[in-house]
Amino acid sequence: MGIPVAAAWGATAVFVLLVYPCLLRLVRLDYHRLGTGVREADLVGLLMALAMAAMVSPVGFPVPVAGWQALFLVATCWFVVNVVRSPATRNVCRHCDFHHGVSAAAMVYMLAAMPHGDGGHHSVWPMMVDPATAQTYALPAVALVCAVYFLADGAHTVWRAFRNRRTGAVLPPGVNSRFGCRVVMNFGMAGMFVAGLVP
Repeated sequence: MGIPVAAAWGATAVFVLLVYPCLLRLVRLDYHRLGTGVREADLVGLLMALAMAAMVSPVGFPVPVAGWQALFLVATCWFVVNVVRSPATRNVCRHCDFHHGVSAAAMVYMLAAMPHGDGGHHSVWPMMVDPATAQTYALPAVALVCAVYFLADGAHTVWRAFRNRRTGAVLPPGVNSRFGCRVVMNFGMAGMFVAGLVP
């Protein structure tokens, strides 16, 4: 499943670039007016961008895998609870909470299911960028379902963005930035899952 080093650097750059609009939204937007759910969505977007950049980077992970998994497990539980209770004061639709919960759960799976090792010895570091490895994700059916989900959600988000532009809908601040980040992240996640299916 080894991703070529040049492709890994390109993907790392894309994910690092996603950090900027996430930080910009967190600094500039008025979350008292927009609602706590919008802030939570922007925070998890930032976390996802950082984790994906670290995961695909040829340099490696700055945080042990267990740390990332713990963060994403907490995020998964948080958004699942929000889907169930979905208070109106959060100003976020259940679909958005569902998507963030699925994304966080997919990250937990990705971190656990990708090949691990270092020179044939057991290691806690995933091997995304190792041309010598022929291993694929554990439970490949889950990876396939995740890839299809993220491709479909990315396409749906593009359609929503074009529909909003065509109808001239007045959107709250940060929506277009969030749509752009979501599309790039969806296609990046789908690409990572597809790469993990190829020996």
